[in-house]
Amino acid sequence: MASLTPDIPKVEIAIVEMTNALRREQKLAAVKTNPQLINAARAYAKFLASKDLFSHSADGRQPAARAADAGYQYCEIAENLAWHRDGNGFETRDLAAKVVSGWMNSPGHRANLLNGHVTDIGVAVAEAPGGAHKFVSVQLLGRPRSAHIQFSISNTAATAVAYSFAGKAHELKPRQTVTHGECVSGALIFSSAKALFSSTKEIARYETSNGAAFIVKSDDKGELRVELSKPAAPKPVEKRK
Repeated sequence: MASLTPDIPKVEIAIVEMTNALRREQKLAAVKTNPQLINAARAYAKFLASKDLFSHSADGRQPAARAADAGYQYCEIAENLAWHRDGNGFETRDLAAKVVSGWMNSPGHRANLLNGHVTDIGVAVAEAPGGAHKFVSVQLLGRPRSAHIQFSISNTAATAVAYSFAGKAHELKPRQTVTHGECVSGALIFSSAKALFSSTKEIARYETSNGAAFIVKSDDKGELRVELSKPAAPKPVEKRK
């Protein structure tokens, strides 16, 4: 019986398709192929296959560094690796299915596949030399730096205010302003600062957006409130005939 030989470009396409099918099942947006991530994945897959190595840092670099070296300006990067060997070879769709199902059955790899923040993908498959029918698969998932958001918080009140974002708690002293640069948007929750004889109380909750400015104020009774000031939309340019 002749060995099966998968069509590697079609395996790569199928891995992307299967990844997006799984994301749709979880109500997540599809990821789109990105040439820089494809190039980074391809170079690393060939390296691993040729050296018979299997590690996220086999070349002395991390996935984010390889993506950056390929020209991908990232805000977030995740990488999945897989290898499969069978003396009888693989059919094209069968190899892709084994790769993706293996990732889905691994908590860490599954988390990368179903990361709701990533928007781009690059996949590469390489066959190890020697005719052993061993295939290395590399999947890079990324969110570009262009998706980075920035927002500011100013405390004009006479008392400190607490706030949390992305699971981290902060306290902003009176008359202070901070600027946050984040990869993703999310809930920004304001509360009164913790005091010795009182518990914290939620003041306001907002969804962050790029360019938003949050201003903490106090009324005549000393009660804190938060106002949101968004940047004005650019005025349309008048076209002259």
